[in-house]
Amino acid sequence: MLQVNYIRENREKVLERLSLRNFKQPELVDEIITIDEDRRQTQTSLDSISAEANAAAKQIGDLMRAGKKDEAEAIKAQTSTYKEQVKNLTEELNELETAQFNLIVQLPNLPYHLVKPGSTPEDNEEVYIHGAPAALHSKAMPHWELAAKYDIIDFELGVKITGAGFPVYKGKGAKLQRALINFFLDHATEAGYKEMQVPHLVNAASGFGTGQLPDKEGQMYHSTIDDLYLIPTAEVPVTNLYRDVIVKEDELPIKNTAYTPCFRREAGSYGAHVRGLNRLHQFDKVEVVQITHPDKSYETLEQMSAYVQSLLQKLGLHYRVLRLCGGDMSFTSAMTYDMEVWSAAQERWLEVSSVSNFETYQTNRLKLRYKGKEGKAQLAHSLNGSALALPRIVASILENYQTENGIKIPEALVKYTGFDMID
Repeated sequence: MLQVNYIRENREKVLERLSLRNFKQPELVDEIITIDEDRRQTQTSLDSISAEANAAAKQIGDLMRAGKKDEAEAIKAQTSTYKEQVKNLTEELNELETAQFNLIVQLPNLPYHLVKPGSTPEDNEEVYIHGAPAALHSKAMPHWELAAKYDIIDFELGVKITGAGFPVYKGKGAKLQRALINFFLDHATEAGYKEMQVPHLVNAASGFGTGQLPDKEGQMYHSTIDDLYLIPTAEVPVTNLYRDVIVKEDELPIKNTAYTPCFRREAGSYGAHVRGLNRLHQFDKVEVVQITHPDKSYETLEQMSAYVQSLLQKLGLHYRVLRLCGGDMSFTSAMTYDMEVWSAAQERWLEVSSVSNFETYQTNRLKLRYKGKEGKAQLAHSLNGSALALPRIVASILENYQTENGIKIPEALVKYTGFDMID
């Protein structure tokens, strides 16, 4: 959530940065500023009347102690007017604050200065490419055909049990899943991230804190009886560990990692581009989250991007890094890198990770602050990244490591799987 003071003091800059997202509601920004002016005036009036009421109360006390009861009673009779004014101004202030809040949560985060304008994924910037496409044999298959051939993932069985987008992993397919989770967690902890085990359902306050609510209600599964949401990513519970917390500056950066299943409704997702593991309603992911000092968050973003890339390199996958354009970034992000792995069998790029800096957008909602030596509490910056999401990594391994005799396991994973071939 953007800070009201910043919007008021930097109107033109705010509109300029929002335009990179193709934001077309400048009147929303102006309305927020107008309401803020009314709110501040009302607050000033309330403070003034409250001060007068307090002074009158003190004067009454002084007069009563001096034995001047009649004078005290005369002033006391006037204080009912103060009480009525305070009541009315407090109600007006609450209404203005609610109206302002309802408007400001509609504003997305401001893109960082390196983010370029654009509307679609085609406008994203390719900033790095690693390796070369795998050379496959003439009868190479997409991963859904390989899964059926080697009986390692059953999509139809998942439909029977639950519905489309909930596959069943079998035998070596299930072991490959578990191996990847352990591989990612081990490397995260080696990189200094503290492993956390967190709930898979969160309350609305947690969803609001990281920006899933009120923006993404339709993308999350909602348990209406208990008003709890199945998490779309471990980012939500992990970042909310620090909601309403003031940390010491010397505790920064805070680095956490967690493995969780993730649940996404993905309403309206159909077609060949989401076939097989390309898009699921339930999938496994290891997440990395950092809380950092504002002066170091973009340095941290580069470090997190490099860390995710190191995992892809260890798995021997051909990938590229994109800096997302304004129109393709999430509602909460100030800058995002996407990592995409090339699927030689499908002849397309598959997104396997996003690493984002949210600056103070989440921490303002979370009231997550740090206190330095000067003693003043300030908003920290939050970042997160997929390290990594399993479905498309599994798809990439199956497709890019397939041979005529089976599917090789990347060397770095063999000690986790206990086998070097799926055949």
